Amino acid sequence: MIISEHIRIESTTEKDIPVIFSFIKNLAEYEKLVHEVVATEDILRETLFGERRFAEVVIAYYDHIAAGYALFFHNFSTFVGRPGLYLEDLFVQREFRGKGIGTALLQHLARLAVERQCGRMEWAVLNWNAPAISFYKQLGARPMNEWTVYRLTGDALKHLAKA
Repeated sequence: MIISEHIRIESTTEKDIPVIFSFIKNLAEYEKLVHEVVATEDILRETLFGERRFAEVVIAYYDHIAAGYALFFHNFSTFVGRPGLYLEDLFVQREFRGKGIGTALLQHLARLAVERQCGRMEWAVLNWNAPAISFYKQLGARPMNEWTVYRLTGDALKHLAKA
């Protein structure tokens, strides 16, 4: 989908796995979480393009250069009675920031959410990421301060599964 003279957003295919993986590593570096990346290109191939697809990815190109990406999936709101669109990753390479790519990616996802009759679109942001928080607030997003995210991983997840 052509957004402007310079920006184009495309759904990914299996051939895009190296680019997707590169963006994931760059995002992890930006968020100071490289030590948590255990994904591989093979894992992404299976989970994004295998028999059961768990998420979708779009890439934003600026003048034909992969400049950013968004990885998202559907969740469900029992209160709204509709699916939601959950944005797991939004990342724009440093040299392309300030060119409207992040906004274009979010607009693209908002259109998908509306087309798919989603009741809402949600994502999480690290508390220290002031530029992202400011950007999201300018778009009209609001923090859900009354909610705390909980996570089970690794041994804790395995332990609960055995209980």
